Amino acid sequence: MTDQPDTVGSAYPTAETTEQFAANIRDIRERMDAAAQRAGRDPQSVRLLPVSKTVPEERLRLAIDAGATLLGENKVQEALRKSENLADIAGLEWAVIGHLQTNKAKYVARFASEFHALDQIKTAEALQRRLEIEDRTLDVYVQVNTSGEESKFGLQPDDVEQFVAQLPPFDRLNIVGFMTLAIFSADEARVRECFRMLRSLRDRVCETTPGGMRPDKLSMGMSGDFEAAIDEGATTVRVGQAIFGARALPDSHYWPAGSGGAETA
Repeated sequence: MTDQPDTVGSAYPTAETTEQFAANIRDIRERMDAAAQRAGRDPQSVRLLPVSKTVPEERLRLAIDAGATLLGENKVQEALRKSENLADIAGLEWAVIGHLQTNKAKYVARFASEFHALDQIKTAEALQRRLEIEDRTLDVYVQVNTSGEESKFGLQPDDVEQFVAQLPPFDRLNIVGFMTLAIFSADEARVRECFRMLRSLRDRVCETTPGGMRPDKLSMGMSGDFEAAIDEGATTVRVGQAIFGARALPDSHYWPAGSGGAETA
């Protein structure tokens, strides 16, 4: 059911033209809308985040021509390079969806509009300092490890409420919701359990969140399981290979085991 991140030459053909990108985006959007309608939800309540990791800038320009205006990247330095090389495109925004080392917070504060992987107070502190210097704010999702896998980053579910309670002083961070990576499994029930856990945590935290925060958004679901994620309440789905095509090399080539960022699209 889910998109195997370490499979090379998967069922996703590589998009090489604006027309192919447009067709892929249209297909994903139609499937998203249908999933939302089956769940009794407004299709407009679910957002598509194309994940462009490893995709070169020349192909990204084609995807942007096809309608992509927000792109997600795992590695900060790759995202920074792309943001600079594509700076001529008005309205293009970037989401960093992978683990962030504090010494790279300065880059995220400079160019990103979203960060989907907050799980440490020291990262919040680093982002706050750099955002003050840049005079910017950043939409932030708190990452939760709902699968219990040691290879994944994210807070343990029992630690989420206490963590969120420490965030109001960081006024440059707009804490908008939560993100998770579901377990990679052909067992749909196990995958859905991760999504349901995040939704339940979101509901509980929103009842007690201090400082007027309302972190009610859910970033969950990728190429192989986004429809199930929508059924379970996702408001953003992160789709990479189903839009851009299978990657030339397995994710383990780009992100070694334990990097916590391989299974995001």
